[in-house]
Amino acid sequence: MSPVPPGRLPLLHPDLLSADQRLLYGEITGGPRADGPQLFALTDTEGHLNGPFNAMLFSPRLGRGLQGLGAAIRYRTDLSPRVRETAILVVAAVRDSDFERYAHEPLGRAAGLTEDDVRALREGADPGFTDPFERAAWSAARVLAAPSDPLGDDWYAAARAALGETALFELSTLVGYYATLALQLRLFRVPVPDTPGHRALTTKEVAARTGAPVRD
Repeated sequence: MSPVPPGRLPLLHPDLLSADQRLLYGEITGGPRADGPQLFALTDTEGHLNGPFNAMLFSPRLGRGLQGLGAAIRYRTDLSPRVRETAILVVAAVRDSDFERYAHEPLGRAAGLTEDDVRALREGADPGFTDPFERAAWSAARVLAAPSDPLGDDWYAAARAALGETALFELSTLVGYYATLALQLRLFRVPVPDTPGHRALTTKEVAARTGAPVRD
């Protein structure tokens, strides 16, 4: 029997997966997410998938498409890592997603966000970006993540002028994907891993793992 976590779904052990589930599991744990320094754990110590990924195993064919979209957003867009992680943390704040904050605050730090930036994004405040593109992307992400913003013509014209159509498409796809994950994380009450090795990394710990300079 699969162990039951504090959340609503049983954790599926890799030894007990179907062929379709094993294929998805391998794409998650052996794909681009597994390359480079590990700033958050994809699995627990027994091999169960953490975060939104365990839920994907319950519909592996749909899960493959969903995780593939996430991989494309993170590794195959023209958005810079800093802009990408900023937008993800905007979604995490709007949707109050503890797991998305846990997973992506260290990635934001690795991408160059300062502690003040991360704190402002966590609180839904203005991080004060001075780069025009980064500021426009942050502002657009906030509007796109809002549940009922009309996205009127004037707003669209200004966003397109500041970002371009490609970035707007990529940014809106990112916001939609992470909003979907936030919904599923809330629906299934997926907890943030609470073991010491699974806490969110500090700026200095991120720098030690990645070789990036420390930004206060």
